[in-house]
Amino acid sequence: MIRQIFHNKKQFLELLLLGDEQESMIDRYLEWGDLFLWEKEGQNIAVAVVTDEGEGCCELKNLAVAPSFQRKGYGRAMLDFLCAHYKGRFTYMQLGTGDSPLTLPFYEACGFMKTHCIPNFFIDNYDHPIWEGGKQLVDMIYLRKEL
Repeated sequence: MIRQIFHNKKQFLELLLLGDEQESMIDRYLEWGDLFLWEKEGQNIAVAVVTDEGEGCCELKNLAVAPSFQRKGYGRAMLDFLCAHYKGRFTYMQLGTGDSPLTLPFYEACGFMKTHCIPNFFIDNYDHPIWEGGKQLVDMIYLRKEL
């Protein structure tokens, strides 16, 4: 069951850190973003945080699936839920991610298309190098999907 969490959002930090490795970056959006939790049989399977960016845009700031549930369709199902939830309220959803061989193909397979890039985002904004799929993340790649 997916439900929105309104209070004590930081209790899901361990799961959120799977989607964004630095707590100070999560702190930038967690309290004013909408946090969704997917629970199944008492286990936290996935979380997502979405913010209102104005002008018809919502942004997926964090999407994380617990390791034992990864690669089983939960991430895609959470994205489908979020797109349906925000359809009618927003024109499109955007997200930013690293130039990773793991995440970019996933989001593109979910219907998101690249729009622009912020050079050196991960170098300039994180206090440590971030590696994913054997590649150091440097640039932030933005993608969007019409709702």
